[in-house]
Amino acid sequence: MSDETTPKKKCFVVMGFGTKTDFQQQKAYDLDKTYRTIIKPAVNDAGLECIRADDVVHSGIIDKPMYELLLDADVVVADLSTSNSNAIYELGVRHALRPWTTIVIAEKNFKFPFDIHSLLIRTYKHGGEYIDAEDAATAREELAKAIKKLVDDNEVDSPVHTFLPSLRSKPGEDADTQPGVVSPAAPAAAEDQTVTILMKMFRDARAAAKPNWAGAKFALEQLKLKMPADPFITQQLALATYKGKQPDYKTALAEAKTILSELNPETSNDPETLGIWGSIHKQLWELDKQKKDLEESIRSYGKGFHLKDDHYNGINYAFMLNVRAAESTTPQREAIADFVWAERVRRRVIELCEERLKAGVKDDKGDVDREQVFWLRATLIEALVGTGQSERAETEKNEAIKEAPETWMSGTLDDQLGKLKELLAKAP
Repeated sequence: MSDETTPKKKCFVVMGFGTKTDFQQQKAYDLDKTYRTIIKPAVNDAGLECIRADDVVHSGIIDKPMYELLLDADVVVADLSTSNSNAIYELGVRHALRPWTTIVIAEKNFKFPFDIHSLLIRTYKHGGEYIDAEDAATAREELAKAIKKLVDDNEVDSPVHTFLPSLRSKPGEDADTQPGVVSPAAPAAAEDQTVTILMKMFRDARAAAKPNWAGAKFALEQLKLKMPADPFITQQLALATYKGKQPDYKTALAEAKTILSELNPETSNDPETLGIWGSIHKQLWELDKQKKDLEESIRSYGKGFHLKDDHYNGINYAFMLNVRAAESTTPQREAIADFVWAERVRRRVIELCEERLKAGVKDDKGDVDREQVFWLRATLIEALVGTGQSERAETEKNEAIKEAPETWMSGTLDDQLGKLKELLAKAP
């Protein structure tokens, strides 16, 4: 095959854009100059196609093509100068996904505010607003050499795969096995490993002090490719999509609605699907005040509650009944009916939560499932507030917050209780 028809290998460049300040040095650096005068020419000299995030042609948000490049690019060059948080995160994703062909560079005076002592960091000299021509030429030459060597050698440079070698195949073990390609002798085991890693990425992204919903969504999208028929993955992907609010809240909700439609929520008997569907329409109602969204949210939550005495759907069903009562322009008796029924639903929710908590909530390993315990208690607290049991609700809330496994959970509970108290103040 001729060189003209052979596609070039790709190098994806991870770095900040424009002029950024290194606050430790109190000095501004023109990172675009680094890209134009050092990185891009070096990549071209090494014979690769150079791509930076702002070069990516995409529709909607840039997250998906960026993650695809982090996974598929033959080489990634990450410039961590000025502690750009996106570059640091993207480097971590690359190290998790690929054992080799990742190069880390930085301005020579940069002091790293995090633990990367195990990384080889290639430095270059940057004047701030300018780069000396000789310094740029030296840096270009060294970077081009490094790229060529990595492409040829496939030496492990990811600390993740260095310390967890079981995550990767070993080049050379089998004459038919290419570096980075799983040996056909154990495809099922490798597939299981990949699923485990992606599931951990999803859970870790969700559990962060400030949940990384974009990261959770990416992991779930990869999981869905491997397990397209798994309803849990589809449900969680819809959830992470609307929680991420990218590129904007309304678009994210529309995308989540499309994703979940695969599970036929209008006819589904799965409380989890009905609960997420109800949540999507609840938020659409809050954005646009379209009555059809309010009614669909109530229908979905109500069905999920009545089908299996589901406490999550029940507490949200009661809340949306209060919303409809507060917004009602029909005869007052209908608003009163909604308000009274909401309280009755909450009384049943209290019973359900107490029963579940008394029985104990365990995870797959038989340990206490702290996350599920928190949400059960949060539901109980909201039901107590909604039925006027404020003193007990406050006691339960203090205990729940102390034992919350993730810091963001208590804020979510406080927000919901604030909204509920506003609705209760509008009793017909």
